[in-house]
Amino acid sequence: MSPRFFTFIGGETGPWRVARMEAVIGEGLPAAGRLDVVSGEGRSVGPGVRWVLRGIRSNERYLTREEKDQLTAKQEPIGRPAATRAALIPIRKSPAWWELSQDERRRVFEEQSRHVGIGLEYLPAIARRLHHCRDLSESEPFDFLTWFDYAPEHEAAFDEMLARLRASEEWRYVEREVDVRLVRDETSPTAG
Repeated sequence: MSPRFFTFIGGETGPWRVARMEAVIGEGLPAAGRLDVVSGEGRSVGPGVRWVLRGIRSNERYLTREEKDQLTAKQEPIGRPAATRAALIPIRKSPAWWELSQDERRRVFEEQSRHVGIGLEYLPAIARRLHHCRDLSESEPFDFLTWFDYAPEHEAAFDEMLARLRASEEWRYVEREVDVRLVRDETSPTAG
């Protein structure tokens, strides 16, 4: 059984070195040199901890059966040995997004923005996993924690994919987004 709850700890320890952190929209996160990804609660305080983000894997909310089957067929697992680059992208959407009905969000998500279609174009090189934060509490600082990993030679493709998604109709509803780029030390165990 795969774990559902994950804690992302920015601080001074962890297998991932923070290469850069950028506030794309809204407030950023305090600077951190390392990231640890813990299955479960993890530690929330300790020496050098700058921030803690929590999320839970949940059911896919906006996928059709065909899209889910396509993603499953092409998706590589998180933590592949060659995937020594990663990105943690926490996102919070506006109240206007949450006021939309489920079918209205689906229309913006895929029919207008092609979120799934764009993502499929970059599989299997870029693996992804979504963590829901609102399922834990509406007081969480973000609604979603998106985790991607990839080999160094796929970084330009990852940047291209992000640019396409950020140019979509869906991103009009994003009110906070932070882009945390990571490098796994060659001596560290597979993480994520």
